[in-house]
Amino acid sequence: MASIPLLRLSHLPITTATTTTHHHKYTQIRPLSLLYHPLKSPPTTKTPFQITPKKPKTLKPNQKPISMSATTPATDRLISSISYFLPFVNGLHYGRFLFAQYPPLSLLFEPILPFLSLYKSIPYASFVSFFGLYLGVVRNPKFSNYVRFNAMQALVLDVLLVLPLLLQRIFTPGKGLGFKIMVMGHNFLFVFIVSCFVYGVVSSVLGKTPYLPLVADAAGRQM
Repeated sequence: MASIPLLRLSHLPITTATTTTHHHKYTQIRPLSLLYHPLKSPPTTKTPFQITPKKPKTLKPNQKPISMSATTPATDRLISSISYFLPFVNGLHYGRFLFAQYPPLSLLFEPILPFLSLYKSIPYASFVSFFGLYLGVVRNPKFSNYVRFNAMQALVLDVLLVLPLLLQRIFTPGKGLGFKIMVMGHNFLFVFIVSCFVYGVVSSVLGKTPYLPLVADAAGRQM
Protein backbone atom coordinates (compact mmCIF):
# COMPACT_ATOMS: atom_id res chain seq x y z
CA MET A 1 0.00 0.00 0.00
CA ALA A 2 2.86 2.29 0.72
CA SER A 3 4.15 1.83 -2.82
CA ILE A 4 1.04 3.38 -4.36
CA PRO A 5 1.73 6.91 -3.15
CA LEU A 6 5.29 6.61 -4.35
CA LEU A 7 4.07 5.61 -7.76
CA ARG A 8 1.72 8.57 -7.82
CA LEU A 9 4.55 10.88 -6.94
CA SER A 10 6.64 9.40 -9.70
CA HIS A 11 3.90 10.13 -12.20
CA LEU A 12 3.80 13.85 -11.38
CA PRO A 13 4.37 16.07 -14.39
CA ILE A 14 7.91 17.15 -15.05
CA THR A 15 6.83 20.70 -15.41
CA THR A 16 5.93 20.93 -11.77
CA ALA A 17 9.31 19.63 -10.78
CA THR A 18 11.04 21.95 -13.05
CA THR A 19 8.97 24.78 -11.84
CA THR A 20 9.82 24.01 -8.25
CA THR A 21 13.48 23.30 -8.89
CA HIS A 22 13.94 26.22 -11.27
CA HIS A 23 12.15 28.80 -9.19
CA HIS A 24 14.58 31.74 -9.29
CA LYS A 25 14.33 35.23 -8.11
CA TYR A 26 13.00 37.17 -10.89
CA THR A 27 13.88 40.60 -11.79
CA GLN A 28 11.22 42.95 -12.82
CA ILE A 29 11.39 43.73 -16.53
CA ARG A 30 10.45 47.27 -17.45
CA PRO A 31 8.63 48.03 -20.65
CA LEU A 32 10.70 48.89 -23.68
CA SER A 33 9.06 52.25 -23.92
CA LEU A 34 10.62 53.27 -20.63
CA LEU A 35 14.10 52.08 -21.58
CA TYR A 36 14.13 53.92 -24.88
CA HIS A 37 15.78 57.28 -24.56
CA PRO A 38 15.96 59.20 -27.82
CA LEU A 39 19.36 60.67 -28.62
CA LYS A 40 18.27 64.26 -28.40
CA SER A 41 20.02 67.10 -26.69
CA PRO A 42 18.16 68.66 -23.83
CA PRO A 43 16.05 71.57 -24.85
CA THR A 44 17.92 74.84 -24.66
CA THR A 45 16.30 78.13 -24.00
CA LYS A 46 17.07 80.51 -26.81
CA THR A 47 17.91 83.99 -25.71
CA PRO A 48 16.39 86.66 -27.88
CA PHE A 49 18.84 88.38 -30.23
CA GLN A 50 19.67 91.74 -28.78
CA ILE A 51 20.16 94.60 -31.18
CA THR A 52 22.41 97.25 -29.78
CA PRO A 53 21.44 100.71 -31.02
CA LYS A 54 24.06 102.40 -33.14
CA LYS A 55 25.65 105.45 -31.67
CA PRO A 56 25.23 108.64 -33.65
CA LYS A 57 28.28 109.53 -35.65
CA THR A 58 30.16 112.57 -34.42
CA LEU A 59 32.62 114.64 -36.31
CA LYS A 60 36.24 114.10 -35.46
CA PRO A 61 38.49 117.04 -35.03
CA ASN A 62 40.07 116.46 -38.38
CA GLN A 63 36.80 116.09 -40.20
CA LYS A 64 35.43 119.03 -42.13
CA PRO A 65 31.85 120.27 -41.92
CA ILE A 66 29.97 120.27 -45.22
CA SER A 67 27.06 122.50 -46.06
CA MET A 68 25.18 122.55 -49.33
CA SER A 69 23.36 125.44 -50.93
CA ALA A 70 19.92 123.90 -50.39
CA THR A 71 20.24 123.99 -46.60
CA THR A 72 22.22 127.21 -46.00
CA PRO A 73 20.11 130.26 -45.07
CA ALA A 74 20.73 133.56 -46.83
CA THR A 75 21.84 135.25 -43.60
CA ASP A 76 24.53 132.61 -43.05
CA ARG A 77 25.81 133.14 -46.58
CA LEU A 78 25.94 136.90 -46.11
CA ILE A 79 27.80 136.80 -42.79
CA SER A 80 30.25 134.22 -44.12
CA SER A 81 30.96 136.33 -47.19
CA ILE A 82 31.55 139.48 -45.13
CA SER A 83 34.00 137.63 -42.86
CA TYR A 84 36.49 137.18 -45.70
CA PHE A 85 36.74 140.94 -46.23
CA LEU A 86 38.84 141.29 -43.06
CA PRO A 87 41.94 139.40 -44.31
CA PHE A 88 41.42 140.77 -47.80
CA VAL A 89 41.52 144.41 -46.69
CA ASN A 90 44.41 143.85 -44.28
CA GLY A 91 46.43 142.05 -46.96
CA LEU A 92 46.06 144.46 -49.87
CA HIS A 93 49.31 146.23 -48.96
CA TYR A 94 51.21 143.13 -50.09
CA GLY A 95 50.30 144.01 -53.67
CA ARG A 96 52.15 147.31 -53.84
CA PHE A 97 55.02 145.82 -55.86
CA LEU A 98 52.61 144.26 -58.36
CA PHE A 99 50.69 147.53 -58.65
CA ALA A 100 53.94 149.38 -59.36
CA GLN A 101 55.02 146.81 -61.93
CA TYR A 102 51.59 146.42 -63.56
CA PRO A 103 49.60 149.69 -63.20
CA PRO A 104 46.47 148.37 -65.00
CA LEU A 105 46.12 145.82 -62.21
CA SER A 106 45.23 148.57 -59.75
CA LEU A 107 42.17 149.45 -61.83
CA LEU A 108 40.47 146.27 -60.64
CA PHE A 109 40.56 147.53 -57.06
CA GLU A 110 39.44 151.10 -57.64
CA PRO A 111 35.76 150.37 -56.74
CA ILE A 112 36.75 149.47 -53.18
CA LEU A 113 39.09 152.43 -52.64
CA PRO A 114 36.42 154.55 -50.84
CA PHE A 115 35.77 151.70 -48.45
CA LEU A 116 39.50 151.24 -47.87
CA SER A 117 40.00 154.91 -47.09
CA LEU A 118 37.11 154.81 -44.60
CA TYR A 119 38.45 151.65 -43.00
CA LYS A 120 41.96 153.07 -42.62
CA SER A 121 40.64 156.31 -41.15
CA ILE A 122 39.09 154.53 -38.14
CA PRO A 123 41.63 154.05 -35.33
CA TYR A 124 42.25 150.43 -34.38
CA ALA A 125 39.75 149.31 -37.01
CA SER A 126 41.63 146.09 -37.70
CA PHE A 127 41.96 145.27 -33.98
CA VAL A 128 38.28 145.94 -33.27
CA SER A 129 37.14 143.99 -36.34
CA PHE A 130 39.24 140.99 -35.38
CA PHE A 131 37.92 140.64 -31.83
CA GLY A 132 34.41 141.61 -32.90
CA LEU A 133 34.38 138.76 -35.40
CA TYR A 134 35.93 136.34 -32.92
CA LEU A 135 33.73 137.10 -29.92
CA GLY A 136 30.58 138.03 -31.81
CA VAL A 137 30.51 135.22 -34.36
CA VAL A 138 33.01 132.43 -33.70
CA ARG A 139 32.25 132.13 -29.96
CA ASN A 140 28.56 132.85 -30.34
CA PRO A 141 26.53 129.58 -30.18
CA LYS A 142 23.54 131.33 -31.75
CA PHE A 143 25.24 131.16 -35.12
CA SER A 144 25.44 127.95 -37.09
CA ASN A 145 28.62 125.92 -37.46
CA TYR A 146 28.75 127.01 -41.09
CA VAL A 147 29.05 130.70 -40.18
CA ARG A 148 31.45 130.08 -37.30
CA PHE A 149 33.75 127.93 -39.42
CA ASN A 150 33.96 130.53 -42.19
CA ALA A 151 34.58 133.31 -39.68
CA MET A 152 37.31 131.25 -38.03
CA GLN A 153 38.96 130.64 -41.39
CA ALA A 154 39.00 134.37 -42.06
CA LEU A 155 40.58 135.05 -38.65
CA VAL A 156 43.26 132.39 -39.09
CA LEU A 157 44.11 133.81 -42.50
CA ASP A 158 44.33 137.30 -41.01
CA VAL A 159 46.72 136.08 -38.30
CA LEU A 160 48.95 134.41 -40.89
CA LEU A 161 49.30 137.72 -42.71
CA VAL A 162 50.97 139.27 -39.66
CA LEU A 163 53.90 136.83 -39.67
CA PRO A 164 55.56 138.16 -42.87
CA LEU A 165 55.42 141.69 -41.46
CA LEU A 166 57.20 140.57 -38.31
CA LEU A 167 59.90 138.86 -40.35
CA GLN A 168 60.30 141.97 -42.49
CA ARG A 169 60.77 144.18 -39.43
CA ILE A 170 63.30 141.79 -37.92
CA PHE A 171 65.52 141.32 -40.96
CA THR A 172 64.78 144.65 -42.78
CA PRO A 173 66.14 143.55 -46.17
CA GLY A 174 67.65 146.29 -48.28
CA LYS A 175 68.73 145.95 -51.87
CA GLY A 176 70.14 142.80 -53.35
CA LEU A 177 69.02 139.21 -52.92
CA GLY A 178 67.13 139.88 -49.70
CA PHE A 179 65.04 142.57 -51.36
CA LYS A 180 64.23 140.31 -54.31
CA ILE A 181 63.10 137.56 -51.94
CA MET A 182 60.92 140.06 -50.12
CA VAL A 183 59.31 141.24 -53.37
CA MET A 184 58.63 137.67 -54.47
CA GLY A 185 57.13 136.89 -51.06
CA HIS A 186 54.86 139.94 -51.18
CA ASN A 187 53.66 139.08 -54.67
CA PHE A 188 52.95 135.49 -53.69
CA LEU A 189 51.05 136.55 -50.57
CA PHE A 190 48.97 139.04 -52.53
CA VAL A 191 47.95 136.44 -55.10
CA PHE A 192 47.21 133.96 -52.32
CA ILE A 193 45.07 136.46 -50.41
CA VAL A 194 43.05 137.49 -53.45
CA SER A 195 42.52 133.84 -54.44
CA CYS A 196 41.33 132.93 -50.95
CA PHE A 197 39.04 135.95 -50.88
CA VAL A 198 37.41 135.14 -54.22
CA TYR A 199 37.12 131.46 -53.39
CA GLY A 200 35.67 132.11 -49.93
CA VAL A 201 33.13 134.71 -51.06
CA VAL A 202 31.92 132.74 -54.08
CA SER A 203 31.59 129.54 -52.06
CA SER A 204 29.73 131.34 -49.28
CA VAL A 205 27.32 132.95 -51.73
CA LEU A 206 26.60 129.53 -53.23
CA GLY A 207 26.12 128.06 -49.76
CA LYS A 208 29.09 125.71 -49.95
CA THR A 209 31.89 125.41 -47.42
CA PRO A 210 35.25 126.71 -48.68
CA TYR A 211 38.36 124.91 -47.46
CA LEU A 212 41.33 127.23 -47.68
CA PRO A 213 44.75 125.58 -47.93
CA LEU A 214 46.88 125.80 -44.77
CA VAL A 215 43.93 127.46 -43.03
CA ALA A 216 41.00 125.02 -42.92
CA ASP A 217 42.73 122.50 -40.65
CA ALA A 218 43.77 125.16 -38.15
CA ALA A 219 40.28 126.65 -38.17
CA GLY A 220 38.68 123.23 -37.66
CA ARG A 221 40.78 122.59 -34.55
CA GLN A 222 39.57 125.83 -32.97
CA MET A 223 35.89 124.96 -33.40
